[in-house]
Amino acid sequence: MKILILNGPNLNLLGIRETEIYGKQDFLSYFDNLKESYNDIHLEYYQSNVEGEIINKLQSVGFDFDGIILNAGGYTHTSVSIRDAIAAITTPVLEVHISNIYAREEFRHTSMLSEVCVGTIAGLGLQGYKLAIEFFAKK
Repeated sequence: MKILILNGPNLNLLGIRETEIYGKQDFLSYFDNLKESYNDIHLEYYQSNVEGEIINKLQSVGFDFDGIILNAGGYTHTSVSIRDAIAAITTPVLEVHISNIYAREEFRHTSMLSEVCVGTIAGLGLQGYKLAIEFFAKK
């Protein structure tokens, strides 16, 4: 089984950015823990602050992987192009948000991506990524 975790803009700053919302752990150390916990699953990680690079990554793995866990960050609420890329690929995409986007500013309450994803996990911190892996592992 092959799963990609794909993080969007500003998620490279986890652990130092708005720690009251996103926590104090950086993502790379968390990803290392995930790889140790799920050593029977091929996990890959990619992060970009650039919308086009996220689209390129979706297209490059979107026909070969078993699942994509996507936290598109702020692009969740604005990107028709990422939505179209998800709709164009055959690999299922599960949307993940560290914070509860529905308990934050109103503009964060609308996801452009949810309709083309198999589901959404929001507000459970980094634990959401683990739950997303579990979802794909049990499919």
